[in-house]
Amino acid sequence: MSGLAPVVSTIEAPPSALARRAYRAGKYGSTAGVAPGYVQGNLVILPEAQAAAFHRFCQLNPKPCPIIGMSEVGDPHIPALGLDLDIRTDIPRYVVWKDGEAIDRPAEVTKYWRDDLVSFVIGCSYSFEEAMLADDLPIRHIEQDVLVPMYRTNIACKPSGPFAGPMVVSMRPLKPADAIRAVQITSRFPAVHGAPVHLGLPRSIGISDINKPDYGDAVRINDDEIPVFWACGVTPQAVIAAARVPFAITHAPGVMLITDLKNKHLAVL
Repeated sequence: MSGLAPVVSTIEAPPSALARRAYRAGKYGSTAGVAPGYVQGNLVILPEAQAAAFHRFCQLNPKPCPIIGMSEVGDPHIPALGLDLDIRTDIPRYVVWKDGEAIDRPAEVTKYWRDDLVSFVIGCSYSFEEAMLADDLPIRHIEQDVLVPMYRTNIACKPSGPFAGPMVVSMRPLKPADAIRAVQITSRFPAVHGAPVHLGLPRSIGISDINKPDYGDAVRINDDEIPVFWACGVTPQAVIAAARVPFAITHAPGVMLITDLKNKHLAVL
C-alpha cells in the first residue's frame, strides 16, 4: 500500500441540492424563501402524446408558462436544472390527475412514473421575490408563513390542441408606490413571469372574493395597499382540469421544484 490518505471531496452541495434532498426524504412545507438565490419552478408532467400540444400552449402563453427546463421522454432527470435532480421525488407534494380530476396528492410519484412521460419545468414567481425583498418590498405570504394566494381569472389563455382555459394569477398586496417599484423590478425577469398582469380591482379579472383564493392561503391586505397580480405557473393545472386531460402530474400549488439555476442569471437588464 502506498500509505496515501484517501482523497475526500471538500465540495459542498449548494443549498438548492440540500433542499431537494430534504424534500426527497419527506420534508414538507412551502418553498417560498427556501434556498435564496436559486430558481424555483412549477412542474407539469404529461404523456408524450400530449407533450407537443402543451409545449405549443406554453409558447403561446409565455407570461403564465415560461419554460425553463424540459426532460427527454421517459427520463425523470433534467441535468441542466440539477445534476442530482429527480423529478419524481424532489418536490414536497405532487398532484396526480386523471381525466381532469385530482386523484392523489403524494409526497413522491415513483409508482406513477411511465416510460412515455415528458416533464416541463415552468418559471415561478418565487424567484423574483428575492429581488423584491432586496429592495425592501414586503412579501406578505412570507411574513405570515403561508402559501401565496392564487386565483383563477376570466383572462383566457390562447388554446393549443386540448389545452385551453383561464389564466391563474398569484397576488401580493403592496402600497401603490411599492407596486410601481415592483413592476420595475419584476419586468427584469420574464423567465419567471415578469411584470404584473393586473393591479387592483380584482373583480374586473373575475375574482369575486379576494379573501377566498382558489389555491394557497389568504393573506392580510392593509387599508393602504392594493392587490397586485402576476401570471402564475399554476395556470396549467386549471387548464388540465378544464381540458380533462387523461393523465398528468403536477406540483401541488405553493410547493416548487428548487433548481441549481441562479436567479441573478435570469435578469435581462
